[in-house]
Amino acid sequence: MHQRIKGLFLAALFFFAAFSVPALTAAEDPLQLQAASAILVEGKTGKILYEKNPEAVLAVGSMSKMFTEYLVLSAIKEGKITWETTTVISDYAWRISQNLRLSNVPLRKNTPYTVRELYEAAAIYSANGATIALAELLAGSEGDFLRLANNKAKELGLKDTTLVNSTGLDNSDLMGMHPAGIDPEATNLMTVKDLALLAFHLLRDHPEVITVSRIPRKIFREGTPDAVRMDNWNWMLPELVYAYPGVDGLKTGYTDQAGYCFTATAERNRRRLISVVMRSDSYQTRFAETRKLLDHGFNRFDEVQLVPAGFDENGQMTLPVRNGKKETVTVTPAEPLRVLLKPEEKENYEAVFQPVRQLPENRGLQAPLAKGEVAGYLVPAVKEGRARENVRAYEYLTAEGREQDRVPVLTTESVAKAGWFTLTLRRIRAFFVNLWQRFFSPEKEREALLRFLPHLPAVAAGAPAAAGGEVMAQDNHFSKKDRSFSFGCTPMIFSTA
Repeated sequence: MHQRIKGLFLAALFFFAAFSVPALTAAEDPLQLQAASAILVEGKTGKILYEKNPEAVLAVGSMSKMFTEYLVLSAIKEGKITWETTTVISDYAWRISQNLRLSNVPLRKNTPYTVRELYEAAAIYSANGATIALAELLAGSEGDFLRLANNKAKELGLKDTTLVNSTGLDNSDLMGMHPAGIDPEATNLMTVKDLALLAFHLLRDHPEVITVSRIPRKIFREGTPDAVRMDNWNWMLPELVYAYPGVDGLKTGYTDQAGYCFTATAERNRRRLISVVMRSDSYQTRFAETRKLLDHGFNRFDEVQLVPAGFDENGQMTLPVRNGKKETVTVTPAEPLRVLLKPEEKENYEAVFQPVRQLPENRGLQAPLAKGEVAGYLVPAVKEGRARENVRAYEYLTAEGREQDRVPVLTTESVAKAGWFTLTLRRIRAFFVNLWQRFFSPEKEREALLRFLPHLPAVAAGAPAAAGGEVMAQDNHFSKKDRSFSFGCTPMIFSTA
């Protein structure tokens, strides 16, 4: 009776929690996902292609085992352990591993297990006892492991993550052996945005994670009396029941509080996507909604070219040079600026030049300059008129990821530093020009120093000058100030029409 009451209580808790996240309208959620929260990002840059309730803090289940994977792979890379390092099983890990109501491979006390065996059991079969054994190997105890994992979460920029155990189980399932000082009813909590960011770092920092996460099935301790067949809980792997071409990871999750969850990744035509679905109501639903997300990313988005590499043989762009033998230098994009967009969105975007650094006194690039020197970057931005129409500016999981959606603008020639005589003549000339303007000319704007030759199309006049620098912001609705150059020049804008 007690178990039945507990089950009814948890079911009611799940029901009310499921409806505590605000519902989105069809216009806000065109995919109409049957999940409390979801996100889709591009794997190389972390560009967010879709999100639903991304800030909702929810129970995460076994997807939190990605922390264990990250920390194990880091320890191997740093030489602290190897795949063949062995460890024995504590009473805590052993007792949890014997609970076959949970996902587990039964472990033995006083028997050495390799890191590889335990890692594969945790990553493929979500084995909870094996996960605890790895946490204890890495940190000495699960409590100390939590300090490592929570510190790593902060280091990686996860803002809404709270870890209370290594497995993702509810603490109430740990038979009173949960880490000391933590609420016995607590569970790991994260947002889909934090999970996507964790997966993004895991794939970027440890791409070898895929070599295990893509294994559809394996025998644990094959050839021994303890052999257990492990079928991967990721049923979207190409060999399994909900097969999706290109899926090769990462981690499923389920608890009574979390519902059915899934952090997936797939690669097609050299494009990798990461998706997260949280709190869906069944195995089938979490995979069906993940399919919708991946279809949305692979079928609706494409690389759109905003600017080609270089210019035609007659076209060029010039920037002012300070203290050089020449007063200008020609520059050109090093490669095409291609951006992942829905093709119909191309008309909303343009390429804007941003200088590589803040330049003193707004006077131009400093000589000497070498050929091929980076003068700045072309970055995608929502056209000002479209920004006023509330056209969406894509966000990124990290500022570093956003920097990958830009191309360098390089000098096409070298400029030597001018001698003192030339510089003196220029200062004298500037003095008399300023004097003339002061006494005989009305106030007027500084002459635009950045220009295209008349035969180069696709350039529109920009905004007035202001200081600028490297673009690090998540939002690419550039203001007039942001669109201007650090050295007082008219901003360069490429039309995408």
